[in-house]
Amino acid sequence: MQKQTTTNTEGVDVLENKPFEDDVFGKGRYTSKIYRLQSKAPTWLAALAPLDALVLQEEAWNAYPKCKTVIKCPYFPKFSLTIETIHKADNGNSENVHSLSKEQLASRQVENIDIAVSATDYWSYIVGSNSIDMTKFQSERTGRGPLLDGWQESCKPVMTAYKLVTVDAPYWGFGSQLEQAFIAGERALFHGSHRNIFAWIDEWFGATIEVIRKLEKQCISPFE
Repeated sequence: MQKQTTTNTEGVDVLENKPFEDDVFGKGRYTSKIYRLQSKAPTWLAALAPLDALVLQEEAWNAYPKCKTVIKCPYFPKFSLTIETIHKADNGNSENVHSLSKEQLASRQVENIDIAVSATDYWSYIVGSNSIDMTKFQSERTGRGPLLDGWQESCKPVMTAYKLVTVDAPYWGFGSQLEQAFIAGERALFHGSHRNIFAWIDEWFGATIEVIRKLEKQCISPFE
C-alpha cells in the first residue's frame, strides 16, 4: 500500500526496520518512517502550513497481539497521535479491551469499522481503497469469504483489531480541526489497509517470514 501511494516527491521513507524484544510487546518489528503528505492534506491545512511542513514522523512497535504507533509532526511540536492495538480472536464484542479507567471510558468514542463495506469519503479517496466487492470475493487458497451481511457472527475464523487512538493538538483556533482531520485519516487507513489484507489473502497466506521481508523491501525500494 505504501508503494501504491508513492510519487517522486511524496510517500513513505523507511528509516529503520529491525526486530525488537521487550517486556511489553514481546518479540516484534520496530520501524521508523517519514511520511510526506503535501498533496494529501486538506485545503485548509495546506493553506495554514508550508508544503515542507506537512511531514510526519512515525515510530511503530509491531508485534502480536499488541502493537503501538506514535506519530508526530515537527511543524506542530505539541501535536501527538498514538495508536495502541490489541488483536483478539473474537467478533468485536469485547468491552474495554485496553483496560481504560472510568474517566477514559466516559470520554471514549467507539467506532465499528466493517471491511465488507466500501468507503467513498474524502480520506478514503486520499488513502486509496480497493474496489473489490467483498460480498462476492472468495479466497481460492483458504475458501474464506464472501463477507455477506452479518459475516462477523458467521465467519470462522474471525479476528478484531481493537485500536485505541489518542490524539492531542493543543493549538488555539484550529487544534480541534487538526485532531478531527487526523482521526478521519486514520479511520480511512484502518479501513483501507484491512480491506487489502483480506482481499490479498491469496498472496500472503502461508508465506514464510523471508518472503514477507522481501515484499517489504520491494515496497520501500523507491527510497533506497
